[in-house]
Amino acid sequence: MKKLLKISAPVFVLMLGIMVVKGLAAARPEPERKEQETRLVSLYVDEARQEQARVSVFTQGEVRAKTEIELVPQVSGRIVALSDHFNPGAEFQPGDVLLKIDDTDYRLALARAEAAVAQAKTQLERQLATKAIKAREWQAKAQPDDVPTDFSLNLTQVAEAEAMLRSAEAELRKARLDLERAEIRVPFHGRVLDRQVSIGQLVTAGTPLGRVFSVANAEVRLPLTDQQLIELNLTLGYEAPSATEAPKVTFSALMGNKAYQWQGHITRVSAAVDRETRLIYATAEVTDPYGEGASNGMPMAVGLFVDASIDAPKIQQAVVMPRLALRNDNQVYVIDQENRLDIRTVEVLSTSEERVLVASGVLPGEQVVTSALPNAVDGMEVQPLNRSDVSANQG
Repeated sequence: MKKLLKISAPVFVLMLGIMVVKGLAAARPEPERKEQETRLVSLYVDEARQEQARVSVFTQGEVRAKTEIELVPQVSGRIVALSDHFNPGAEFQPGDVLLKIDDTDYRLALARAEAAVAQAKTQLERQLATKAIKAREWQAKAQPDDVPTDFSLNLTQVAEAEAMLRSAEAELRKARLDLERAEIRVPFHGRVLDRQVSIGQLVTAGTPLGRVFSVANAEVRLPLTDQQLIELNLTLGYEAPSATEAPKVTFSALMGNKAYQWQGHITRVSAAVDRETRLIYATAEVTDPYGEGASNGMPMAVGLFVDASIDAPKIQQAVVMPRLALRNDNQVYVIDQENRLDIRTVEVLSTSEERVLVASGVLPGEQVVTSALPNAVDGMEVQPLNRSDVSANQG
């Protein structure tokens, strides 16, 4: 009996403890259940507005001269004079003598050519006189059936003398040209880009002397994407009919800490797409960049790298919104009246760093999202916030 009690007592105590625990658990009151509130995503919004806008695209390019040439002599000789206008950066006028080659040999050649012309004229006069004499002699001695030859009438000798005169006159013209070419002149108003020779140097025909450019016009080759070309309503191979009808271009650059602007226009668009970059190049022109076209005295100098803003020829109605509202190139998130997200596809007219112009997809007055939203779902409920209101509350 004692042995049985020793075995059963622990079992009894264990079962009793289990029953007590179950009883306490059953008597515990159930916790109060609270419904979890849905937390809405807060997004900054801006109001889209309608404007009459001129579409603009932005690009960059390097200024180059419309007319730039390399100076090479057409005659040989030693350089005996260099003008002060023939120094890098110097300005020259049309017809200024920039460089002079020793012309002694060419003056001697001119004198010999003049003498040869005089001699050829004398010979022609002699042969003409002989022709007249032979013609009279033939008429006096010839029989009715005789036929004179050109040589007997001195016609061949006259033709030879005339040819010799023409040859001598050609040599005279060449001698005069060579003498003129000993002075290097340029037929336009320009500036010197670089000089490659010095006084006393012996040069031959074709030796590079330096490079000069005209200051009448400057050009900038501007790269455009096919989308930008469509935005400007231009076509491949476009040529401006006149400066007034061409798309306007505003060039800008920083010189030191000061900004300068110059005005120009598109003159033509390349007729082909660049094979390497897949871009289309438009050429813009600025008139008198070193004079009337300068910005507060600062010329649009050759070699300067400039930013360019190109305006489309026509003004059109567009919906304007911040650039942050555009996503994936052609999507905009709109908040409807029930504060739900509406993902729209828009027709983009133009984009810049600050704003985007669209032709369709968003109506004026609608609220567009400008906050980042990685996992956007069409129809999701959100909390719109106005940046100005938030700043005022924080203040």
